[in-house]
Amino acid sequence: MPDQTPPQPQPQPQPPARPRPPTRILLADDHALVRRGVRLILDGEPDLTVVAEADDGAEAVAQARALRPDLAILDIAMPRLTGLQAARELSRVLPDLRILILTMYDNEQYFFEALSAGASGYVLKSVADRDLVEACRATMRGEPFLYPGAVDALIRNYLDRVRDGHAPPSRTITEREEEILKLVAEGHTSQEIADLLVISPKTVERHRANLLQKLGMKDRLELTRYAIRVGLIEP
Repeated sequence: MPDQTPPQPQPQPQPPARPRPPTRILLADDHALVRRGVRLILDGEPDLTVVAEADDGAEAVAQARALRPDLAILDIAMPRLTGLQAARELSRVLPDLRILILTMYDNEQYFFEALSAGASGYVLKSVADRDLVEACRATMRGEPFLYPGAVDALIRNYLDRVRDGHAPPSRTITEREEEILKLVAEGHTSQEIADLLVISPKTVERHRANLLQKLGMKDRLELTRYAIRVGLIEP
């Protein structure tokens, strides 16, 4: 007898995944030549595009409010508003905007002020051709970007506080939450954390949500800063 098995349906080809739109960047620096050079670096990458430029901090704030870019790259020394002042204002009015400081100042005070103002990273102009593109990508992934001198500054700051008798903050999180925090700050996904701790990914997400609420933070970047500050991970 002939084979009566009905033909099996052929799998339908999946449509190709749509490429993610490039990160839209606002670039603010009071030197046109610097902006031109930085723009060449950024626009040369398929996932990055400069959509606006500003030559002072006040214009940067206005442009960001009007265009709603994904990322603002700010110089520190600018007229009207400095980059740090602009970062503070942008963090207040556009909390989802990511901010990078691009500066000539290898200066600990500026570095800590930049973090306090809401910046996700601090890049030196002298190595912008090497570091800036990766800093942009790390920032958009919600990760901090710190140049080597900044890492040293964080460590010295922590050691100075301990030496001066400033105790670390009193424990506000459980031991399990501390384990989760450390692994999150090290860059592990929820599934990886679940596998390491032999718990479910939903439990990991619940602990992560509790951490954000207890510590008054909004994303992994802030959790990472906190983990560095309290000595859970090395920068």
